[in-house]
Amino acid sequence: MEALGSMIGTSLPSHTKFISMSPNCLTIRLASRDALSHCKVPYRRQVLTKAFSGSEVVLLKARSKTWGFECRCSAQEMESYVATDNTSRSLTQRKRLAVFVSGGGSNFKAIHEAAKEGLVHGDIMVLVTDKPGCGGAEYARDNQIPVIVFPRSMSSPDAVSAAELVATLRNFEVDFLLLAGFLKLIPIELVQAFPRSILNIHPSLLPAFGGKGFYGLKVHKAVIASGARYCGPTVHFVDERYDTGRIVAQRVVPVLADDTAEQLAARVLHQEHQLYVEVVSALCEDRIVWREDGVPLICSRENPNKLY
Repeated sequence: MEALGSMIGTSLPSHTKFISMSPNCLTIRLASRDALSHCKVPYRRQVLTKAFSGSEVVLLKARSKTWGFECRCSAQEMESYVATDNTSRSLTQRKRLAVFVSGGGSNFKAIHEAAKEGLVHGDIMVLVTDKPGCGGAEYARDNQIPVIVFPRSMSSPDAVSAAELVATLRNFEVDFLLLAGFLKLIPIELVQAFPRSILNIHPSLLPAFGGKGFYGLKVHKAVIASGARYCGPTVHFVDERYDTGRIVAQRVVPVLADDTAEQLAARVLHQEHQLYVEVVSALCEDRIVWREDGVPLICSRENPNKLY
């Protein structure tokens, strides 16, 4: 009980009996004089909002339609359970991240810096690359982040296979995989081993200008040639094909009449750094929820009622 109280950041009332804990749900029993009730408090969201004290009753309303419940006990007894803006973080362990790069890794660097500054509730445990001499790999080594070479090829005979990569990532106890300019197709073994746990960022508003062969300046040249008036980055979950996974977030960037591919790429990249950090932050705080039709949505940290 003391360890649980430490995790929650407060001392538990003496009448509270701990039952079980899972990555998504803390289950407690409140043994008050008025009721014996089970309260499921999903800490993938900030669900406790405000305590309304009555004579012997506190009604705690959940900000999620799925998790409405009632707890009967005094306001004093429930005071420790009322959420604050930092509750979701205090209840969520820091996530362990693996980043995949093929080039300079500017998005990798943005996420790493955000994690060091406390903007991302996670830590980059390992970098995976198909180009061991690339800028992203050099940055990882300079920051004491282990580097794994994948996939195996004639030029990289010491690289790991897909099965070995899965095993290695398991050994690092990685929670999420983040593709940040990784040009190889993710093998089905990884997709199956890490369901709904692999993100990618692409420099166009998918599904437009995506798929095999659309990367780097090729995307921006195609956007300008098409006459599109808007472009921008997309963060999406990864499936077994290029750029077809469920979209999590997008950011619109206007295409100017006199834009070159290089100018457009620079403006889109600036938005990529911000957008990817925001999505990874939500991922690490368990603020990405799935609609019934399989569409991922982000739950606002400030207002858990707001999904976008």
